[in-house]
Formats: sequence, structure tokens, C-alpha cells
Amino acid sequence: MQFMSRFKSVAALLAAGALSLLAGCGGGGGSSSTGTLSLSMTDAPSTEYSHVYVTVNSVRVHQSTDAAEGDAGWSENILAAPVRVDLIALTNGILAELGQAALPAGHYSQMRLVLASNGASAPYANSVVLKGETDEIPLDTPSALQSGLKINVDIDIAPDKVADFVLDFDAYKSVVRRGSSGHYNLKPVITGIPVLSDAGQRVVGFVDDTLATTSTTVSVQSGGTVIKATQPFTADGTAVIGNQTVNVVKGQFVLYPVPAGSYSLVVSSPGSATALITGVPVTITAYTNVGSAGNRILPPTSSVQTASGTVTPANIGASVRALQAYTSGTVVEVASKTIDVDAVDFTLSLPVGAPVYAAYNPDTAAAISFTADDARAGLYTLEASAPGKTTQTGAEINLGSGASTGNDFAF
Repeated sequence: MQFMSRFKSVAALLAAGALSLLAGCGGGGGSSSTGTLSLSMTDAPSTEYSHVYVTVNSVRVHQSTDAAEGDAGWSENILAAPVRVDLIALTNGILAELGQAALPAGHYSQMRLVLASNGASAPYANSVVLKGETDEIPLDTPSALQSGLKINVDIDIAPDKVADFVLDFDAYKSVVRRGSSGHYNLKPVITGIPVLSDAGQRVVGFVDDTLATTSTTVSVQSGGTVIKATQPFTADGTAVIGNQTVNVVKGQFVLYPVPAGSYSLVVSSPGSATALITGVPVTITAYTNVGSAGNRILPPTSSVQTASGTVTPANIGASVRALQAYTSGTVVEVASKTIDVDAVDFTLSLPVGAPVYAAYNPDTAAAISFTADDARAGLYTLEASAPGKTTQTGAEINLGSGASTGNDFAF
């Protein structure tokens, strides 16, 4: 089944952090000196928030990385009015189209984004709503997001062609709690993915109904780095996407857009062993189907154990992730945690049971049969990172012997 992959109305744009965009291809002939930049947005899953609202005023691009805000040569895409979007709605292959801007042909290496400021009361321009609650909590945004946040980019605009890019926002990593104060900071994390064809760059599959919850994460990874992640649909029925009503199936997931290549598909869910499917191909010409509604991913159950520690100093935007290495040498990320602002402690809950694996099979009628990697049961390596800091890797821990404490990192 194919899903509608785009909103039909113009939505908002948010970006920050390191962003590298590669050129995409478009149609058209002629010999003009202008091309088109087309921007869309999607989001990674979040288990803590039911809504993340962001309001964007304008987007600017420049061909020089050194251009200052007041220099000549800026190409601007200014919205007619501030636009507010719920980023959490953009999962499972759903894109919000941000519109198109005609630009002089050439190479662009800087982008500046301007966010709206919050008012005194809800609805706020930028806010979060916690799971199970209805009240908006305003997001504190850095002053740079209102004056024009500088981002180094790599965009080629060819004459008479459309460069189509998707900005993949990670709400979970970008919204940071300020300890027990009840306040939240916005520190956006986003990556850019070129869309070369609507015919492909998708991985579509199914998890068992018992895993069809917002706590389950499905991702495609490369070398232990998550390229794209989502949550499965949690119920059968229909969903309204823009002005289109589409069917959705409980347990189905759609990973889109994914750059062409070969990936590890990883399923992580509380109470289940980590499941890996290797050699999942992604092309620009066709969907990649993993199993079917009748052949779903179902890893064995597993008890969980915790790994905890500290990252110091506080308030440096640190995060910790747990990596698991299979006997084959494949490394996958099983879980991650963003450290609260003004806090240093972290705890990760991880499966103790043996991770399982299977090779990708293009035959969707074939059952997905996993093999347990018993030698790697409960073994993890923790990795801490922070902006502008050298990533730190701890010694391998064994949760099969019980909880692991004292996993401390200092930057």
C-alpha cells in the first residue's frame, strides 16, 4: 500500500545544528540562469511529547558561508505571515511542503532561519504538549533563532531545475527539559535529505500488532548511525493528511525519505529483544518492502535492565546512546537519551535478551525468521556526545549481570 507522502498546504520550516544538503534533480529545459529550491519537512518520533509547535517567519540563503546578516546577495523566502506547524504530526513518511523559491543558479553554502517570538499566553508560537496532557508549555528559544540562525549548507541550484530537499527534524533530541523547573529549551537537531524521486527512497514494512505502540521505534541505520526513524501506526483506520484521507494499517511503518544505499533496519521496543534486518536496499526507483501484513517483524520478548551514569558539566547539550555490536560486526543504536538542561544524570533501559538478526529478503510472502546472537546478549557500549566536543566511548558493559552504574563521562 502506498501512502500520501506530502501535505498539500504550505507548512513551517525549522532547522539548526549541523546541516548538509546535497543537490537533487528536477525537470525542465531552457537556458535561464535561475533554478528552484523546494523545501519540505518531516520529523523523527518522540515518546515524550504529543505536540511540538514551531512558528517560522522567514528563510534566507546565501552563496557565501562568510556573509553577514546585512550583506548583499541574500535570497529570501519570506512567508506572507508567520506559519505554525505541529512537528509531531510529520512521521511515517508524511512531509509538510514548505513551498518553492526561485533562486539564481549556483552553489549555496549558508542558510539563515528566523523564528517567531512567543507571546504572553497560549497558543504560543513555539511550545510543547506533554504526553497525556493538554496544556501548552512555551519553548524557550535562543535569541539567534529570532535574529536569524546561521547554518552551513551545501546546495546546488541548477538552471531550470528543481532541487528538492527534506529537512528531517528530531523533536526528541531538540526539546530539552530544564531540570525540574518545568521549563523547556528548543535546541533544534535537523538533517537534510535530497529527494531524487517520489517513486522510491521509502522502506515500508510491518511490526506485529503487539509492537504497534508509540514506544516502538523502527529505524534504518548505517554504521550505528540512525539515518531515519519512525513509529508504527497504532491502529487501523484512516488519517487525514492535508486534504487527503488515506488508509492506515496497525503495525505498518513508512521510513521516508531515505537516501539511496544499503542499510540495517532496527526495531527497538520495550520488553522485546533488539531485531536487526541486514542489507536493506533503498533505491530512487521503487519502494523497499520488508515483509507484508501477513509476514510481520516479531522479535522475542526480553527482560530489561538499566545503565546509568553522569555527563559533566551540565548544560552543554549532551546526549548518551547505547550501541550493541553483533558477532558479525554490525553495530546498531538501541536507545539514546538527551541530558536535561542543568542536570547530569542519565538512565537507559535496555533489553538483556540476545539480539536477533535476519537478512533482507525481497520476497514479501516469505516469513521473517530471526536468529539469536546469544554471544552478544546484554552487551552494550555507551557513547556520550556534546556539540563542539569530542565524542567519548565507554568500556563495554554486561547487563546480564545486573544494572550497570557509574558510567560517567566528563567533557
